[in-house]
Amino acid sequence: MEFLMGCGAGFVVWFLLNYLWAGIYTVDQNERAVKTVFGRAQRIEGRTTLSSPLALGMMEDERERYAYPQLVTIPPGGPYFKFPWEEIHKVSLATQTINMAKDLEDPEANHHGQFLDAVTKDQLNTRLGGQIRYRVSEQNLYAYLFGVKNPLVHVMGYFVSVLRERIANYEAKKADEAGAASGISINDLRKNLHEINEHMVRECQQSVGRYGITLEASLITSIDPPDDVESALAAINTAHNEVSSEISLAQAAADQKIVQSRRATEIETLRARSEIEPLKSLFQQLLELKRSGPDVLRAYVRNVKLALYSKVRQVIMEEEK
Repeated sequence: MEFLMGCGAGFVVWFLLNYLWAGIYTVDQNERAVKTVFGRAQRIEGRTTLSSPLALGMMEDERERYAYPQLVTIPPGGPYFKFPWEEIHKVSLATQTINMAKDLEDPEANHHGQFLDAVTKDQLNTRLGGQIRYRVSEQNLYAYLFGVKNPLVHVMGYFVSVLRERIANYEAKKADEAGAASGISINDLRKNLHEINEHMVRECQQSVGRYGITLEASLITSIDPPDDVESALAAINTAHNEVSSEISLAQAAADQKIVQSRRATEIETLRARSEIEPLKSLFQQLLELKRSGPDVLRAYVRNVKLALYSKVRQVIMEEEK
């Protein structure tokens, strides 16, 4: 009898520890939780990703394939309780960073995760280094938890394929005459890293609707050619910079001479105007005097002569015969 009572007490303790106490859980501040009952996630009836803002970035052929249901999420807090036939799936919504060269399925790929290989438009092998900043989307937890086995692997593969396609077809919009040599794709890529990063973020916006992961930023930090090509590119860029410097100096000297010529022309023009204006003024005065009568004009001329006589020491006059 005591043996049966001991077994019963042990069973009760085992049941309480494994099913009741183990059913208590909490959700951290940066987490969201989803509950499944007999393996089926709790859903919001009648709502899918097509009824959310995520559908705005989907193409027509994607709307049917990625019509995932919206799930009931458990907010941060607790303690909460679950029954033995229920399971809790916790997801961190914190922003995370990962090396873009890291292969989650093959650690030895991409030179042990150090850099990516890509070929430029002019058939130059390059090494790409950088990071990806991402986070799980709370609006599409079904895709992240149940849509695919490893959503981050799919996002990384999609990102790498888009990046290599961009590197292979990139062409600068406008050559920079003052910078490195134009016509060499790796120079254009290095000068426009910000534009490439923005392009990657735009092209990977579909990852939210497909895999439940939001790509927040692409941080490509280095684009390097092989070592034997780097020295040749450096020599080309140095020669181009020297030529550009000489051209800039010649243009500056020519511009300076043009400015000096314009200023000299302006000065001579002002001098000529300063000499012409008194003559014009005198002409207007004489014209007014003539209109007043011939005697007035003769009187004016006589007065001018008298003023001149008072200033000279000797006057030579023509003798009338």
